[in-house]
Amino acid sequence: MTEKKQSLQSLERGLAVIQVFSASHPALTLSDVARLTGITRATARRILLTLEELGYVRSDGRLFSLTPRVLSLGWAYLSSLNIWEAAQPLMEELAEHTGESCSIGTLDLPDVVYVAEVQSRRIVNVTVGPGMRLPVHATCTGRVLLAGLPEPELAAFLSTTTLERFTSQTITDPARLGKAVATVRTQGWTVSDQELEVGLRSVAAPITDRDGRTIAAMNVFGSASRVSTDELKDRVLPALLDTAEQISTSLRRRALVG
Repeated sequence: MTEKKQSLQSLERGLAVIQVFSASHPALTLSDVARLTGITRATARRILLTLEELGYVRSDGRLFSLTPRVLSLGWAYLSSLNIWEAAQPLMEELAEHTGESCSIGTLDLPDVVYVAEVQSRRIVNVTVGPGMRLPVHATCTGRVLLAGLPEPELAAFLSTTTLERFTSQTITDPARLGKAVATVRTQGWTVSDQELEVGLRSVAAPITDRDGRTIAAMNVFGSASRVSTDELKDRVLPALLDTAEQISTSLRRRALVG
């Protein structure tokens, strides 16, 4: 194996080790990491010790866990997109205008990774701060992002991914999800009515680059006891579409300047 291939393989394995930690696996033993990543104990140990030396992992002698320094990797990505800088004031205006919380997510199949959020003063059961992952099929943000995929990539996702049920409203049939995504492509937005969590409704729209490609999706969400689907469409959606377009325009201008 050439030195270049060895370096790439080491990088791939290092990233795999970082990604194996999650809310359900916040702390892992060496054996756990080796098993979950499919690498040998010796390789897992070498990678964990390297990550510990670099400050991305800590250990109590038996259990390994990530450190806050890992966030710097995500913030580097966010900085490269310039989404937060462009979106923050507009998101704050949207939250103030609608009285509901809003967020922006990007696609990392099979999840939406949220990169920005502005909360309203009202209490909701779900917060989606930067770095949080939610299943793409059970969120309106996810459907908007799926609508931005080329057809072969969407077809591959629908044919290979198990769609988990979270509520009675969750779409778990691939064909039905495909039709819902096609509707998003036609109308440019979508509503989710308690598909991820009972009591939560939301509406989402795309954020696009200068070529019209969807690079992120923005949603407004609130309590189902307070906001109906009709209200989301009639009162919230126009403001959301306007804000998403303003953010898209701002990002395009920044890209031209850059």
